Amino acid sequence: MSLSAPSRWARPHARTTVRVMTSSGNHLAAELALACRLAREAGDAILEVYATQFEVEEKPNDDGPVTVADRRANSLIVDALRRAFPKDGVVAEESAEPDDPSRFERCWSVDPLDGTAEFARRSGEFAVHIGLAVAGEAQLGVVYVPVEDKLHAGVVGAGCTLTQRGATRTLQLPRDVESATIRMFDSRAERTLRLNEAFRLLKAMPAAPCGSVGVRCGRIAEGLTDLYLYFGDGSALWDTCAPEVTLLACGGWFSAADGRPYRYDTPEIENHRGLMGATLPARQRVLERLGF
Repeated sequence: MSLSAPSRWARPHARTTVRVMTSSGNHLAAELALACRLAREAGDAILEVYATQFEVEEKPNDDGPVTVADRRANSLIVDALRRAFPKDGVVAEESAEPDDPSRFERCWSVDPLDGTAEFARRSGEFAVHIGLAVAGEAQLGVVYVPVEDKLHAGVVGAGCTLTQRGATRTLQLPRDVESATIRMFDSRAERTLRLNEAFRLLKAMPAAPCGSVGVRCGRIAEGLTDLYLYFGDGSALWDTCAPEVTLLACGGWFSAADGRPYRYDTPEIENHRGLMGATLPARQRVLERLGF
């Protein structure tokens, strides 16, 4: 399938109930700086393709669409990470042979273009994910949305920032603010019975659906909505590692849909228990009304 370029494209200008993890941001300062730089460079490479006609291919085994932008961004990020940290593992979506995370104390998870279907639709709702897990737990995460020049960067225990068009601010979600209605991402496709039931039991107000796990978690981190629930099994470690950190680092919640965390030191790369991203009050509502 070939997509024509838009007539104009402007590039952006330059646990009890709560799982608590700690980490020293100073120990990962070099890693965070590199991940931020690589995410922006990958974003530039993606936008170069976005402004042209490009082919959309289907991966083998019905694993979704892929474009030259995915592959270019993947090579850029993975090559640089391997040069900078040769002892670390790297699990990247478009790599032919990703490392086995169980063999590494530190392992990077890279989705060079999360939301390829949105990229193909030219919705702008796609992101670059670069995450780092240490001893199986997500510790560092960078999510970059090229169309908006929006970069979320965080280290668990050291906070999360949002940088957009040259302005940076620290993100901090409220821990104890309760409201009668929570805002939950709706589905672009037809709602499943389970998602319908969740809306009913939570008395949730639908928030406009959007693409990319990273984009959704970024909107929660910014206080624009409260809850993302996904009950399917169509995600992998590279989808979740970086967005998980952006939420945890600003005082939010991220886990499988059943409330249990994912680990990043397992040879199983696919996530089979859905996803939950939330503010802590929304997480508490889920616990009380859905039981997980």
